[in-house]
Amino acid sequence: MTGLYFYDGSASDIAKNLQPSARGELEITDLNTDYLNSRELYVELMGRGYAWLNTGMPDSLNDAAAFVATLTKRQGFRISCPEEIAWRQGFICTAELTSLAQKLGKSDYGRYLAELEE
Repeated sequence: MTGLYFYDGSASDIAKNLQPSARGELEITDLNTDYLNSRELYVELMGRGYAWLNTGMPDSLNDAAAFVATLTKRQGFRISCPEEIAWRQGFICTAELTSLAQKLGKSDYGRYLAELEE
C-alpha cells in the first residue's frame, strides 16, 4: 500500500503478533488493519501536487532523480527544502531565513533561500 507511515511506540509490539502472508512476509497492510480495527488509525490523503516516487530499484531511483531535476529546473523551486518549509510554516522568521541563506554563501542553495525572501 503506497504511503508514508508514522507509527507510535506500539507498532513493533503489534508487528510481533502478525502472521506472514502467502509471500512469507509481514505486510504493512496487516499492521495498518490492526490500527484501523482498534480505531487508532489516522489517514491523510495526499492530494494534487504530491508525487509518490518509488526508489527501491536502480531504474526507479534514476526515474525519481530525473523527475526531481525536471521540476527543479522548470518550476524553479527546491523539493523538500527544510529551511523553506520551516519558513513557510512559520517555524522560523524571515530574519532567521536570511541568516541561514547568508551562512550558505553564494552557493545555488544559499541563493535560492535568499530569493525566497523577495
